[in-house]
Amino acid sequence: MTKVLYVHAKGGPPMGYALPRVAARSAVHLLALSDLPVDVAADPARLCASVVARGDADERDLVELIASRAREVGADAVITFSEYAVVAVAEASRLLGLRGAGPAAALARDKRLMRAAWEGRGIPQPRFTAVATERQLRAAATELPCPLLLKAAWSAGSTAHQIIEGPEDVRDAWERSRAVMTESARLGYAELHVGGAGEDFIVEEIVTGRAEEWFDGSGWGDYVSVEGVVVDGVFRPVCLSGRMPTVAPFTERAGITPAAVGTGAQARIVELARRAVEALGLENCGIHTEIKLGADGRMWVIETAARFGGAMTVPQIEEVFGLDMVAMFTDQLLGRPARWPSRALTPADAEGAAGSLVVLAVDGAGAPWPRRHLWDSASVIRSAPVGAGSTLSVVRESSLPDGTPVPVYDPAAGANTMAGLCLLSADRPQTVVRDLTALVDALPHILPADVTEGVRA
Repeated sequence: MTKVLYVHAKGGPPMGYALPRVAARSAVHLLALSDLPVDVAADPARLCASVVARGDADERDLVELIASRAREVGADAVITFSEYAVVAVAEASRLLGLRGAGPAAALARDKRLMRAAWEGRGIPQPRFTAVATERQLRAAATELPCPLLLKAAWSAGSTAHQIIEGPEDVRDAWERSRAVMTESARLGYAELHVGGAGEDFIVEEIVTGRAEEWFDGSGWGDYVSVEGVVVDGVFRPVCLSGRMPTVAPFTERAGITPAAVGTGAQARIVELARRAVEALGLENCGIHTEIKLGADGRMWVIETAARFGGAMTVPQIEEVFGLDMVAMFTDQLLGRPARWPSRALTPADAEGAAGSLVVLAVDGAGAPWPRRHLWDSASVIRSAPVGAGSTLSVVRESSLPDGTPVPVYDPAAGANTMAGLCLLSADRPQTVVRDLTALVDALPHILPADVTEGVRA
């Protein structure tokens, strides 16, 4: 029987979803680089042939740690769904002679390398500059037109984003972004292979999107993501996911599958994603490419990741298109046939629609809730104002324990301040947008008030 080393770290599809699907295709040995989610802590013992925690290995040891564990168990493939472990797993797979993202994996992780590769190929993207010091950031703020967006080169989940309106904002933005990266590392949301990754940043121009020129209905955000894979160096698009508008500065609130754009527009978006992915030279990996949609058909590539989309993107694809991407990718790494679609699937190919909402303590306009509340899954499911034909659930693995105070939203910390993750199924994409919009408005009325707020204050 084949054997897979499953490298777990934070981020990516929920482990409770992904691990059983890998285990259905192969014997699994688990290497945990971060703590296992409490709600699925019993699954590894039931599903895995062995479970080993990382221990005290530092960044310099990580590739060899993964490779040595793979040798010990006789792994035929090494798999991860975490942004923070992608590069280490790719390098370990190369060392072992196994299929993986390949030597260019870092280009789909380090935004400085990624943007430079695209610049050399003429891929449309926001103008940018790599910065490593406050002095370099100050110089960039005089060379590029403000407002600008400062972001960490190795970040994920919209963390450490800071908008710079002018040179006077440079010092505070620089200090705040670096502090957030330090805190993210403490929480386990940081690059696991590259030491000092929290010190690397880029600053870029802020391009203007026009969602109303791409979507028929209202409530959509001005960018999409192209989901897919690279198979032996060939990009294979699967579908598009849409978004609701971000929360300032650019924190993702919700993703919807499929994205309700027309067939012609989708073809153009997929072709731009293809150019961006091919410019990176990846070999075998998941793909998640974000593209900003502007006026008059203009587009900009924001970033590409050599892994599947996070949160509930992959479960949403399985629900509406019937594709088990985790199982298919496992087969691909093991050298088995994996029947990826011959083209990017469209809303016409879907059975219904699905979307996931990150619960943040802000209203639909991005304003903070006036009061503090406690997270309570049962209240959300019981009282959510969704349509009669829609189904809502809470992803407990990705949510705070019931009774926990909902964190105050921090624009710089992004998704680090989320309270919960909800999954909604409906008849079509516009219904998902409508229901999730209503849920955002209702949450501060649904969730119980935090009666200890005054005591804490």
